[in-house]
Amino acid sequence: MTATIGRTTGAEARLPDESAILPLAARENFSVASLLLGRDTRDHLLAVYGFARLVDQLGDEAPGDRLALLDVLEREVGCVFDGEPEHPLLQRIARTARACRFPREPFLRLIEANRRDQTTSRYATYEELLAYCDLSANPVGELVLHVFDAATADRIVLSDNVCSALQLVEHWQDIGEDFTRGRVYIPAEDLERFGVRTTELAAPTPTPGFRRLVEFEVDRARRLLEEGAPLIRRLRGRARIAVAGYVAGGRAALDAIAAADFDVLGATPRASRPQRLRATLHAYAAGQ
Repeated sequence: MTATIGRTTGAEARLPDESAILPLAARENFSVASLLLGRDTRDHLLAVYGFARLVDQLGDEAPGDRLALLDVLEREVGCVFDGEPEHPLLQRIARTARACRFPREPFLRLIEANRRDQTTSRYATYEELLAYCDLSANPVGELVLHVFDAATADRIVLSDNVCSALQLVEHWQDIGEDFTRGRVYIPAEDLERFGVRTTELAAPTPTPGFRRLVEFEVDRARRLLEEGAPLIRRLRGRARIAVAGYVAGGRAALDAIAAADFDVLGATPRASRPQRLRATLHAYAAGQ
């Protein structure tokens, strides 16, 4: 389903309907720890995740002129802060933005990430990839901290490390799928370092060089995740539960890739629900 936004010039713009976005957002983002959060907190988080899912869908899947649709969404974000948006999901965001005192800038960064997706499908260096993560992932963590009224400068720095690491984990789980969509997130410098050709990213089974490359990327993502993990001990109550769940989910996913001997081509290695729960309880108790 789609929702027509009437402020456009020329042809009407149709953004996906809220009912087509929120179930996906909840399924993709709520961890087992989220069951312990209160209803208001879950509603605010769902608004954040819903927006992130909406902008990704416009950038990755929407038919037609995706840049024009992203422009429409940016105008709706402006109405969140300076008026009244038309789209039901943005109306939900507006209520949450008022309750949680959201800044505008994280929303604009998420939109900019998807604009870049229209022109950039490969990254030369790890630094370039991290700069992309700063647009595509880190704003969500900042907004989550605002939901918990915990968005201090030092916590945002740690959150950025966690969110970038989680984005990297997702990339390394989906290497083959991304390649079929025309995207390669493994930096070109790393492909060259390990002697891996891009055609190997779509092979049915991994080569030894590919396994070594994935192991390298997994280890680097793990180090980045651990640099951000002290955020857990900087938080209390429900915020600590939520962030422990995010960190634990990343650790469990990395462990699953390692347990599969770094084969992410035959099937996507994923941690089980009990494994994620155990990891969450450990992270919460340890505070990191």
